Amino acid sequence: MKKLIRTLTTLAVLSAGSLALHAQPAVKLVTVDMAKAFEAHYKSEEANLKFQDADKKAQEQAEELNKQRQTMVDEYKELTEQAKNSLLTAEARTKAEADVAKKYEDIQRKSAEIQQFVQNTQRLMQQRMNSHREMLLEEISKVVVEIARKREATLVLDKSGPSFYRIPIVLYSDAAYDITPEVIAQENKDRPAPPAVAPAAPAPLTVPGAPAPKPAAPKPAAPEAKK
Repeated sequence: MKKLIRTLTTLAVLSAGSLALHAQPAVKLVTVDMAKAFEAHYKSEEANLKFQDADKKAQEQAEELNKQRQTMVDEYKELTEQAKNSLLTAEARTKAEADVAKKYEDIQRKSAEIQQFVQNTQRLMQQRMNSHREMLLEEISKVVVEIARKREATLVLDKSGPSFYRIPIVLYSDAAYDITPEVIAQENKDRPAPPAVAPAAPAPLTVPGAPAPKPAAPKPAAPEAKK
């Protein structure tokens, strides 16, 4: 009797497990290339232009600082030559050597200023880029989830990056399960229209054999008011 009860209990457990497995929804996978979606987002294009402009301005500032330092180096060389003049009095030589030492200190401070400027600029630029990437990836992830739910997907795999062993995480996926094109279309639906470009002025009509039209003479400048 006990053996029969154990057998029936085992069958009941197995039946319950089988029903539980049948109750689970079938796994439906979709894939997305997050890197491609990130690069194709219009906000990435806008941010890249801003970063390029900021980098250009930073380079211009660094070049100006380097020019200032080079001017100081040239002055240092000139002062050094002056201090070597054998015709200088002892007092004049002492002053010249003091000027050389001071200019050297100025060059050292300018070099430190340039190095600090470069380090601060690189750090701030990296922070801005990281903040932009995190914000935009969060926005794209919401779009991915929205499209995955519309497709009734149960799992989304990102196929943009390699695994720990430097091989693609997704070795193969059917294009029909790739929602990247839908993500790109959805994330760019609110892309602002490009600014209108003024039409080019039509070229002046010319008659064969006729002399070319002369350019308009510049208007004379208004006379300056007498003081």
